[in-house]
Amino acid sequence: MSRGLPASIQGVLFDLDGTLLDSAPDLYAALQMQCAEEQTAPPPYAPVREVVSRGARAVLRCAFAERGEAALDALLPRYLALYRQVMARATRPFDGIDALLDAIEAQGLRWGIVTNKAGFLTDELLQRIGWSGRAHAVVAGDTLPVKKPDPAPVLLACQRAGLDPARCLFVGDDRRDVLAGAAAGLYTVAVTWGYLDGGDPHAWNADAVLDAPAQLIAMLPAAPVSA
Repeated sequence: MSRGLPASIQGVLFDLDGTLLDSAPDLYAALQMQCAEEQTAPPPYAPVREVVSRGARAVLRCAFAERGEAALDALLPRYLALYRQVMARATRPFDGIDALLDAIEAQGLRWGIVTNKAGFLTDELLQRIGWSGRAHAVVAGDTLPVKKPDPAPVLLACQRAGLDPARCLFVGDDRRDVLAGAAAGLYTVAVTWGYLDGGDPHAWNADAVLDAPAQLIAMLPAAPVSA
């Protein structure tokens, strides 16, 4: 059963890829580069975009699944190196995200990121797009021994940002985001503008499903709040 919006919101935590940033074009570009090195025809963009939220192995599987999982593991370091070369070339915030983050900060709220992306890539990407230092907490896929849908990374982000989970929103484009946020006690928001992993956000039992960042701005307090 969906819960009501917290009466006094302190902050918002976000998934990164597919929620704040459209990073699929660069992830696909790296796959194209690796396919060229491996003399393999690259897959179409659409199926790669859909699985981006599952991580680098899922992207590699789109091109090299027939080689088996051991081969994917062997290809992974090179793929990550290629992605690191290009990861901020075409990656951009989704339409409305810049305004959303500005609104969160203007209203005295705190925001953070909980991603399954590797920490070294997360930190460098945030630096390249100019977001380093803005987020009150960044928890990556290798910060803890567990990842989303485990709630531990979400709870750690709340702790680092000084947020009460019961007064915080968690926003994501994947069912794992909703599961992690709900298990951690946050109000969960599924968004339809991301990658979705082929799923239907309306079927994830999120507390809210939004089609545009402006709808989230409308849910925030109208005036700055104190902790």
